[in-house]
Amino acid sequence: MPGAVHCPPPWVRTTTIRTVLVVLLGVVVLAVPTPPLTHAAGYDGLLDITPANAAAESIGGLDPRLPTDSGVLGAALTAARADRVAPMRYAALLQQYWLARGSEVSGIDLAAWDPNAGLVANAAVVDHVYENYGRYQLRRAELYWSGMAGLAGGSFAAGFWDLDLGRTVLGVYAVHALGNAVASTVGGLPGQAMTLLPPDPRTLATVGPAMSSEDLDWYQKRLLMMQKHIYFDMVPMHEAYLTGGRAAVEEMAAAGLLDENAEIAWNGILSGTPSGYVDALFRMASREQNQIVADQWDVTAAARNGVGRALTYATTLAAQPSVPGSRAPGKAAPMVVTGDADGANYRLRTPLPAFNWADRDPRWQYIVSDIATSYQRLAEDRPGELRALLAVQFRDFVESQRVLRRVPDLARDMSTGWELSPAQP
Repeated sequence: MPGAVHCPPPWVRTTTIRTVLVVLLGVVVLAVPTPPLTHAAGYDGLLDITPANAAAESIGGLDPRLPTDSGVLGAALTAARADRVAPMRYAALLQQYWLARGSEVSGIDLAAWDPNAGLVANAAVVDHVYENYGRYQLRRAELYWSGMAGLAGGSFAAGFWDLDLGRTVLGVYAVHALGNAVASTVGGLPGQAMTLLPPDPRTLATVGPAMSSEDLDWYQKRLLMMQKHIYFDMVPMHEAYLTGGRAAVEEMAAAGLLDENAEIAWNGILSGTPSGYVDALFRMASREQNQIVADQWDVTAAARNGVGRALTYATTLAAQPSVPGSRAPGKAAPMVVTGDADGANYRLRTPLPAFNWADRDPRWQYIVSDIATSYQRLAEDRPGELRALLAVQFRDFVESQRVLRRVPDLARDMSTGWELSPAQP
């Protein structure tokens, strides 16, 4: 399967060994008494920082102790390198530097970026995040993950606007409509069907119709935090590669900012081979969903006495990925369940998706089998079409993906396609 983790080839092990040696040498240097270093105190207080905002849930950059101006960060970094400071010690400084560089180029004020301020305050930032991913792909065709993120961001950002608190009535209406559609259909099914229906559609049917604007505001902010967290992780790597190539990526590895999976992904890109580009696409997608935001999805889904499950399932149900060739979750994995009810074995088929995007394993399987695979085909077989899509004004692209436009059709679809029948022996 594309993206399967495998033992690193010799050239990857060489990179890893070199990284370990750099770290060990740094430790040895630190352990041997030496005269005080003479340096332009530019990095005083900027070493050995464990970022307080690593999960990107607060305002600003990685840590309030770090500047957000790339010029100041770059000067401090240059001084630390000149004094042969071990990369592990300036890891946070290095990540913040590339983060600031990428943010400045894309028009994002890193110091003022606050996901807790909601969508209205972050509207331009949301656009710039995905435009920046598209910029990487347009600049370097081998950066498949960033191109996929830029395209998929169209439907993701559309979801933001559909939940916009500035349009509360419409946002609440959309969730109420979906919840009521499921509720009315479920209510009309024979009693046997209720015992077969999994928890998520039942939760949407009961909680969805009573959803409040405060619930939607909370969920929107959770999505904004996850968007920022992915950006914090991926942009420094991509900006470093775009600007400094192999040497910049290797410095990030020496600083401990790349794990083995990420190193293999970047070595695949640096190999200059199509197979390396594809492997990096799946590895980076796995890093994004299975490492960076996995815990945040767990927390979101478990919150607010069923509201988290109802909203994550509602957005799964309403999703239509903007990567050409991708199928909606309900089309890719329709819910079909069988089981015993009233002493008989039944089969229930529904138009609902069989999974909730917030759940790790089915989310990853959907990405692997549908979104990432569709993007791979687009990048390899139709690069002209891909470039044209990435060149579209992002806000126009988002408007074309708005779920709100499809709510009446979705609600109708939710009331058709239900079938309860005796299961075949």
